[in-house]
Amino acid sequence: MGKDKLRKFRENETFRCMIQPATSEVLGCDHPMKGNWGHTFFGNDNPIVVELGCGKGDYTVDLAERNPEFNYIGVDIKGARLWKGAKYAEEHALKNVAFVRTRIEFIESIFAPGEISEIWITFADPQIGREKKRLTAPLFMNRYRNFLKPGGIVHLKTDSRYLHEYSRAMAEQNDLKILACATDIYGADRERLYESGLSSLCGRSAVDALFEVQTFYEAQYLAQGFPITYLSFLADHAGAYISPEWDEDLWKDENHHFVIPSGLSVASKFPEQSKNPILLRSLFHSCSSAIMQDIIMQTGLS
Repeated sequence: MGKDKLRKFRENETFRCMIQPATSEVLGCDHPMKGNWGHTFFGNDNPIVVELGCGKGDYTVDLAERNPEFNYIGVDIKGARLWKGAKYAEEHALKNVAFVRTRIEFIESIFAPGEISEIWITFADPQIGREKKRLTAPLFMNRYRNFLKPGGIVHLKTDSRYLHEYSRAMAEQNDLKILACATDIYGADRERLYESGLSSLCGRSAVDALFEVQTFYEAQYLAQGFPITYLSFLADHAGAYISPEWDEDLWKDENHHFVIPSGLSVASKFPEQSKNPILLRSLFHSCSSAIMQDIIMQTGLS
């Protein structure tokens, strides 16, 4: 482990905004902060918004600065990544920000029923072919319902058309109320979002934030012309969530972002992406399985 990563880990332990539960505090038991976030940590009863898989915390911090009347909690397992957001929150005295270093599988041990108003999922791994690991799969939705308030909102912002379409199918399969659905928020769908249920329920400022708040990865994808998708829905549901009627074979045969003729090298078709691991991974997640294998063989990406 590098010296810089060790330094960040040590500094994380000094941040007031950073909660790092031991496994013994969340495995089969409730963390002491569960049910006490508003009163004990934030000192108010403002709505709490959670970002799952927050990475460096860019989105969590930006939303917190825009909306001081809300509290924000970023959750991720990577301590070195969380360090950036936590460091910024400490240096800028953001009292409405917290970060929790834990696995999302333990999320029910962290938050109490009705404690959370909204969930954000930004640029998560689409987990192609692995539904049980997908953050909008029924397995996770059944966990979220245990701590979301009635009328709680789930937001999904991603460059992966696969994840977007799967999540929409899941919402439709379970008769969830979709507030907004867009496959290109910076393009043809931009104005339509201002007429959506998201705007009606949360106001125009919530739509403004879709364009004005960006993660590092989103900026990278936009610079290369990747369309960014967005989906939001109410999580209210009677009974257990069920998987959608989802045709994986369709996604094995079709390339929903790009057409790469057979035999054409990734480097010649996408020279900039081939040089950048972040962009290459996004390209990988957007392609059919046959093209994925070509990318793996040509680049060594896994």
